[in-house]
Amino acid sequence: MSKPSIPKGTRDFGPRAMARRQWIFSTIRNVFEKHGFLPVNTPSFENLQTLTGKYGDEGDKLIFRILNNGDYLSKANSDAIENRDSKALTPSISKKALRYDLTVPFARFVVMNRNDLTFPFKRYQIQPVWRGDRPGKGRYQEFTQCDADIIGSTSSLCELDLVQVFSEALTDLGVPGYTILINDRRVLSGLASSLGVSSDKLTDFTVSIDKYDKVGVDGVVDELVNRGFGENVTGGVKGLFDANNSSTNAGVLDSIATIVGDDEVGFEGLNEVRKLLERANALGIKEANIRFDAMLARGLDYYTGAIFEVRVKDAPVGSICGGGRYDDLTGIFGWKGMSGVGISFGADRIEDVLEHFNGFPKFLDKSTDVLIANMSDESVNEEVILSSTLRNSGFAVELYPDTSRLKKQMKYADDKSIPYVVIIGEHERKEGLVTLKKMSSGEQIKLTQDQLIKELNQAYN
Repeated sequence: MSKPSIPKGTRDFGPRAMARRQWIFSTIRNVFEKHGFLPVNTPSFENLQTLTGKYGDEGDKLIFRILNNGDYLSKANSDAIENRDSKALTPSISKKALRYDLTVPFARFVVMNRNDLTFPFKRYQIQPVWRGDRPGKGRYQEFTQCDADIIGSTSSLCELDLVQVFSEALTDLGVPGYTILINDRRVLSGLASSLGVSSDKLTDFTVSIDKYDKVGVDGVVDELVNRGFGENVTGGVKGLFDANNSSTNAGVLDSIATIVGDDEVGFEGLNEVRKLLERANALGIKEANIRFDAMLARGLDYYTGAIFEVRVKDAPVGSICGGGRYDDLTGIFGWKGMSGVGISFGADRIEDVLEHFNGFPKFLDKSTDVLIANMSDESVNEEVILSSTLRNSGFAVELYPDTSRLKKQMKYADDKSIPYVVIIGEHERKEGLVTLKKMSSGEQIKLTQDQLIKELNQAYN
């Protein structure tokens, strides 16, 4: 008999973990809804052609393909099999794939439902996604994204709205030392142009730059060399990183503006970044929590304007949130010119960060408000009625199912962090009272049922 196991990059979630995750989702959802975002859901898998070609060559390699039903080899490309050409074989044996993110399926959703939506359309979505990344700390093959998108407007106020969502949600979650990093693909285009990078090599350039936080400057230079860039680019990149190291947003903006020069696209991107930073500061978002990072690239092909990433100082994982503007994502599905901007919270990484910093609220470890002890067959009817009465009063209540030793029932309450136990013994029944035990102190008091409800209301409100 084989030993039970789960695939690498996936996790089981017990009650304690689920309480924490549901609190994360609920906190983020509340901020989304406060800003007018509406919920949607899309299928866990899409047609393969919906997903491929949207995430760049590297992203496409990480998509989980689903084999066709039945005898999938009967219609397989025999030449591809003979030549061991997996890329040519895949289209003949797989027509579907697990979604890689929530943004591309959302674009497909918008195109298919455009007659039923009001634009600009603000949506949020909290669902799992799948990527064939190598599993590691903070890197999972199945994880949950919490996305918010605004589609149908080119206004930079949309970016500001999403920056506020980042700030409010991360503050409400108690994430310590977070920084919202912002850049603009147009700035990257201007910087690439200043180094003589041709437009057809811009994606290679940004993909290389995007690896900075993992491999450092020297690693980026090696990546650029491997992608065929010459010394003018590899040498100039080091200067770009130096210019990006100013201690203030204004300092970085001025340094990068000097390098971008009169490049019209780059200049436009810098102006948008500057305006966004000024408005964010005016809303009370401190400079320590929002920074311009001219080397931030976000290696997804569909970003065209502002890009975002959130990192946490001294965290055990990389970025915990990301996003950006896409000018024509719906164009890949036949509807041109619909600009949008969106962000995504990595709930699993946020969970890891809060776990690392012991940042979860203590009340999440409480599963039940009150345990009613099962004292005897004579008292069970009263215990059942009382449990129902307390639930109707708004409390989470358990009635211990077996008539066991009281010590065992108390241990059960202690192990589950249940703060109160109610006992209806022989003496209590005679007196028409109940005993309330406070597990934190061991104190026991006798109360009427009305007094019990009043005592619990005072404790929880």
